[in-house]
Amino acid sequence: MLTCAPSPAELAYPSLEQIRRTADRLSGQILHTPVWRWQTGIVEEALSPASEVWLKLELFQKTGTFKLRGALNCIAALDPAALRRGVVAVSAGNHAIAASYAAKLAGCGIKVVLPQHALPARIAACKDLGADVILMPDMHQAFALGQRIERDEGRTMLHPYDGALTAQGTATVGLELMEQVPGLDAVVVPVGGGGLCGGIAAAVKQLNPHCAVYGVEPFGADALYRSFQSGRPETLERVDSVADSLCAPYSMAYSFGVCRRFVDEVVRVGDDAICAAMLHLFRDAKLVAEPAAAVATAALLGPLREKLDGKRVALIVCGSNIDSARFAELLCRGARARAA
Repeated sequence: MLTCAPSPAELAYPSLEQIRRTADRLSGQILHTPVWRWQTGIVEEALSPASEVWLKLELFQKTGTFKLRGALNCIAALDPAALRRGVVAVSAGNHAIAASYAAKLAGCGIKVVLPQHALPARIAACKDLGADVILMPDMHQAFALGQRIERDEGRTMLHPYDGALTAQGTATVGLELMEQVPGLDAVVVPVGGGGLCGGIAAAVKQLNPHCAVYGVEPFGADALYRSFQSGRPETLERVDSVADSLCAPYSMAYSFGVCRRFVDEVVRVGDDAICAAMLHLFRDAKLVAEPAAAVATAALLGPLREKLDGKRVALIVCGSNIDSARFAELLCRGARARAA
């Protein structure tokens, strides 16, 4: 059975040649997302004039997040028999939407398993794309059901963050960024399971070994941070953060290995700081960024501020799948946090 997650014996990392081939393969199917230099508001107020902050606007990607890059790359690897059996995906929503879109393009049946707390707009998007949607009480149970479906129905698991094909897809974000903004001192990347961070870091470090790469997790979903501390993939008993897209319940061997090789440091931010960062992105850049997309900004203004002040830095703004009511609620929380 074909799966996007490798066995432990297959832990090879994305080479530049593989990343460039992936970018060529995805050309025409994904958008080459823009960058924007942030020069107003909080950046001007909080950082020194020598600072140069760039936003990689992956929230403008088709399906609203970077996830499409990995999903399309995984689907492209399936043979006709695997396509007939169909695929399964587990997600808080964004990967499920991207996988549903990729499966529809490929004419492939898909089941997606989401937690019951997933945003209704994300559930609706999956259904609109033809996916069979199954809801489970939490992410641990969602992953367990997804694995049973993979085993019992012969479907291929399109993993949300683990595996070489996923990393090659996410690495194309880093490849684009390094072409768009040469000479970066650092790149700051949101972390859920580590698939985006590992892929981007692999591209960045092979193109410019002197550019630092920082991963950022919420305190309530910090599996990769804990894995960096222990030296092995860790599992969380529970996850709890406004950044639901980053609430991976555990790290996995491949994505952890890529991050450990290429990522300089993983830091954590709190939910209030994330909401305040959403407010800054909305006020200064007019972006409707979901919480996960604001964690890099929260890190720049928080735990990474001293290290990165005066540097040429890129922040990955990874997604925008959020409904208006939830967005307004979190902006209000951010305003209260700023005033406190």
